[in-house]
Amino acid sequence: MRTLLWLMLALIVNNSQAQSTRPNIIIIFMDDMGYGDIEPFGMTGLSTPNFNRLAAQGLRLTNFNVAQAVCTASRAALLTGCYPNRLGLTGALLPESKVALHPQEQTIASLLKSNGYATAIFGKWHLGNRPPYFPLRYGFDSFYGLPYSHDIWPLDYQGNLITDTSNRRSKWPPLPIIENDKQIGTITSLEQQTHWTTSLTERAVSFVKSHTQEPFFLYVAHPLPHVPLAVSEKFKGKSDLGLFGDVVMELDWSLGEIMKVLDNQKLTENTILIVTSDNGPWVHFGNHAGSSGGLREGKGTPFEGGTRVPFLMRWPGRITPGSVSGALLTSMDLLPTICALTKSNLPSKRIDGVDCSDFLLRKTNKSPREVFYYYYGNKLMGVRYKHWKLILPHESQSYVHGGAVGKDRIPGKFNASTSVHGGLYDLAHDPGEVYDISSLNPDIVEQIMKYAEAAREDLGDEITGTKGNNIRPPATVD
Repeated sequence: MRTLLWLMLALIVNNSQAQSTRPNIIIIFMDDMGYGDIEPFGMTGLSTPNFNRLAAQGLRLTNFNVAQAVCTASRAALLTGCYPNRLGLTGALLPESKVALHPQEQTIASLLKSNGYATAIFGKWHLGNRPPYFPLRYGFDSFYGLPYSHDIWPLDYQGNLITDTSNRRSKWPPLPIIENDKQIGTITSLEQQTHWTTSLTERAVSFVKSHTQEPFFLYVAHPLPHVPLAVSEKFKGKSDLGLFGDVVMELDWSLGEIMKVLDNQKLTENTILIVTSDNGPWVHFGNHAGSSGGLREGKGTPFEGGTRVPFLMRWPGRITPGSVSGALLTSMDLLPTICALTKSNLPSKRIDGVDCSDFLLRKTNKSPREVFYYYYGNKLMGVRYKHWKLILPHESQSYVHGGAVGKDRIPGKFNASTSVHGGLYDLAHDPGEVYDISSLNPDIVEQIMKYAEAAREDLGDEITGTKGNNIRPPATVD
């Protein structure tokens, strides 16, 4: 009997130790933060000491791309590891939208929850506008924040009520605040928007303090620095870049508070902390938009300014401090990588992400990701292979051709339909996608076109009228 008791005790202890060594996961997802918006990626005129510290303590990726350069599509890809058009999701959901992420799709949250993780999201959801398509249906234990972007309300960017009934925005409801599955309040003024960074940070810190004895997944989806910009009094006027700089400095403070609670709770060593963005800057907002860091175009385009975003990752003792890599990785790769690092099951359905854990932990110097499809909506607009990028002929919005930037809360304009003739770019020598060298490299063009045809067969392409063979439907919202 005594021997049996000792064996049972040993099993309990070993199981407890196994659970305690599973790393916590924190993903901080900024909204519209451009590639060049923080000091580790070249920003000037403001101080980002906590982003700097995270870069010094971890890994900085300089060729990290999101699946599509727009809100809903990007978030679907992050959480499911799939190209969003595989899931029937494109663009940005609006209050009148009749689709949502299908509940049968497995997310990072649902996979980790099945592995004993506590899960929470604080911030912007944007994958379903009403119950039952809020985060609790997709593996999250708790949710506080917004169903969609904080500019989806009946006010213009100056904070004035829209009275022109021909403007569809005039028919949108006040901005709802959601906790779990219920609306607990509304936002009806720009002044009320100033609390977001602080309140979400406080929720995140409280969550960490409440889950020190179990592994957790925390997803902080900041609504900012997406317009309309809003900052608390404690950071107003702190930067040399006006309101935009103040907002980024407050986001830096938020990161610092989360890093501080990990230190205080002695969780730093066993926590994987990731910071990135959903897409590039909304350029025509001028000094209220971020920086693409010199990359071409911005949000809503298939160029690098739209899809390439800052990426920082820390895991003390496992990821080399101060390391930098120019290897190609995407937001879709985070799900399978996190599953590998936490020994969680992968989704039962097909995904597009690849496990990059060996590369991130420097067990290999070669990234497993070599090919990436630049879709916008259901249109295939480009393909990347290693350092080569082939832009395919398409119609796209543009900030450069026929556009103009605005100032303060007055947006400029963008050209909603610009003919792009396509071209081949060597991103190793031309990250700004300026010089078309397709005529010098016909063999590379031919090779990449084979990938384009494979993408069309698999995922479809509205430009060529190709219907993909492996598309899954979204949920239909009544």
